[in-house]
Amino acid sequence: MGFMRIEPQTISHLQEWLGKTESFQDTVTAAPVRALLASLDYPDLAPKKGTFLPELWHWLYFLPHARQSDIGPDGHPKRGGFMPPVPLPRRMWAGSRLQWLAPLAVGDEIERISTIESVSHKAGRSGDLIFVLVKHQISNQTGLALIEEHDIVYRDAPGPNDKPVAPTPAPTDAKWSKTITPDDVLLFRYSALTFNGHRIHYDRKYVTEVEGYPGLIVHGPLIATLLVDLVRQSIQNCTLKSFEFRAIRPTFDINSFKVCAKPDLESDPAGKTISVWAQDHEGMLTMQATAVLA
Repeated sequence: MGFMRIEPQTISHLQEWLGKTESFQDTVTAAPVRALLASLDYPDLAPKKGTFLPELWHWLYFLPHARQSDIGPDGHPKRGGFMPPVPLPRRMWAGSRLQWLAPLAVGDEIERISTIESVSHKAGRSGDLIFVLVKHQISNQTGLALIEEHDIVYRDAPGPNDKPVAPTPAPTDAKWSKTITPDDVLLFRYSALTFNGHRIHYDRKYVTEVEGYPGLIVHGPLIATLLVDLVRQSIQNCTLKSFEFRAIRPTFDINSFKVCAKPDLESDPAGKTISVWAQDHEGMLTMQATAVLA
């Protein structure tokens, strides 16, 4: 059991961030779409005004623009501002739930309104965990297009006696699957495209020596994007009504991994619900997701 080090008054201070909002405007430009297509090894498709923006590719917009002097030691913006100043060193994207009301396309003028919905504390097996739930509402010129709930978890640095959580075997009955071989270049390009300075994704010395991981960490949103892409490539002309994912354990660049999917016919005989997951080189579950087709 990790030691409790977050005082109750710290929790109540963090909860003062509840209801805090911020809004950003952006334009869905073609350049990042073309760059991600190239990074994911698509043939040279030329996105132009009106081209459908694939689901989850909205993460290429509304990028964080912290000044260099406001960057913390891990490459993330320093704590505080819109996000509550959680005093735990490791920050991870734990999962999201997304619901599309209308498609987004290249050329759209978009706005995102973000709200801190909840801040909660759990004392876990390996110490304190703080969960922050941010709700994003994204609109284009015709109205609300996408609602996203984003779970962020903050946790303690690993202690010398921490044991990793026992892994869960992934399902073995995928209908569609694809092997992904991550490398420094793919991770660097995705970090660059999302203007993500978090050093765990590109600074091998930092991630292995300071954070104690065996290799570079593959971005959760990149894995989620690959999962949705597998569904889109496997089922022709599909669009998504909703998608939710949960990160189960980190994926490192030192081994290949698989993205897998199958229709969840037990819960939805119509075949609109797709069970999607990522698994590591040992067949252990790393991300669990559900896609619902429109």
